Amino acid sequence: MSPTTTPSPAPAAAPSSKGAKRSLMSSLMDATALLRSASFKEDSYVAAALPPSELRALADLKALLAKHPDAMSIWGVPLNSPQQPPPTGADGAAAAPPVDERADVVLLKFLRARDFRVRDAHAMLLRCAAWRAEFGADAVLDEDLGFKDLEGVVAYMHGWDREGHPVCYNAYGVFKDRDMYERVFGDGDRLARFLRWRVQVMERGVRALSLRPGGVNAIIQVTDLKDMPKRELRAASNQILSLFQDNYPEMVARKVFINVPWYFSVLFSMISPFLTERTKSKFVIAREGNVAETLYKFIRPELVPVEYGGLSRAGDLENGPPKPASEFTIKGGEKVFLEIDGIEAGATITWDLVVGGWDLEYGAEYVPAAEGSYTLCVEKTRMVPATAEEPLHNAFTAREAGKMVLSIDNSGSRKRKVAAYRYFVRKPSA
Repeated sequence: MSPTTTPSPAPAAAPSSKGAKRSLMSSLMDATALLRSASFKEDSYVAAALPPSELRALADLKALLAKHPDAMSIWGVPLNSPQQPPPTGADGAAAAPPVDERADVVLLKFLRARDFRVRDAHAMLLRCAAWRAEFGADAVLDEDLGFKDLEGVVAYMHGWDREGHPVCYNAYGVFKDRDMYERVFGDGDRLARFLRWRVQVMERGVRALSLRPGGVNAIIQVTDLKDMPKRELRAASNQILSLFQDNYPEMVARKVFINVPWYFSVLFSMISPFLTERTKSKFVIAREGNVAETLYKFIRPELVPVEYGGLSRAGDLENGPPKPASEFTIKGGEKVFLEIDGIEAGATITWDLVVGGWDLEYGAEYVPAAEGSYTLCVEKTRMVPATAEEPLHNAFTAREAGKMVLSIDNSGSRKRKVAAYRYFVRKPSA
């Protein structure tokens, strides 16, 4: 039997009376189109790419640090060689001290944070080193601060973007619950412990960086503003912002705000004239309902958490990178058929499918290759609401060779939607 749903107009690129068929190649083409919208260019840490003025500032900062009597390091990177008699080689000649290429990366971060004003960057660096020593930042990773229930919910590192930057997700909506708020922020000691835990998460992100010229030297911050209690969290958010600005300069390559309420957009437009073009280029703002489409521009869907329209569940990355997903878009008024061919008799196929914004119809059929065999309904066509919180996941064991056909019907909407799917086929045992 063939599908009984009403045919809808197919895209011009792939005309069909039953809808658009998507292959892996067309899905990758869609992904490339999404990426073209990203215009941000990250700062370089390669000396050959720096203008002469920045190279001079870097040399001047090194000269200031060389005058310090004690060795100094930040994030495990030695930043200076204390003044002492130069080492000599076997022939008695002075030997050049070893140079750690990571030092240039760290120093350039402090210089950029102070617009290459050398003395200001030097003072900032000294304050950061003093804070790290007092705070015990190098040891915070090993501490159990009692926030296991917040990990993976409030602030957590998860995957990386298309360019290899680690991604940190932040969501404070859980604190709209008064009991939760009191338990975490109820007094000064609790707030101090939470700030220490938030620094712990940031240190995990820094540990994931290479801190080398030409390497990955910054993270991506994704902040979910849904249900965030603004007034109650003002003290904590101000302290977090201050800590990070003072002690983690230029550690964020891009800041993505999702589920942004209307008043935040108005506020951003008001302060935008006072921000530098460089700062504004790092900001990305996505209103509710546009989260998946925005995140897919920067992060592959198999690495986007399921709560944000992706395919990645907690624990998926513990055993290495996940299987890549195929991306595609569904136009308003369009019906798409995904065909997975070449399934052997006795094989089991498992698939995941997610659509940003949902609110469309979905169904699945198995079409045997042999003439005269009947098409099997695997999943009845049903409406998937916009409030769906999980990707569709199912498995089917084929009794005869054929293909799986997944149907996604967006004909009842005028809005274009992003989508992704992946599948695994386990061949029959001997």
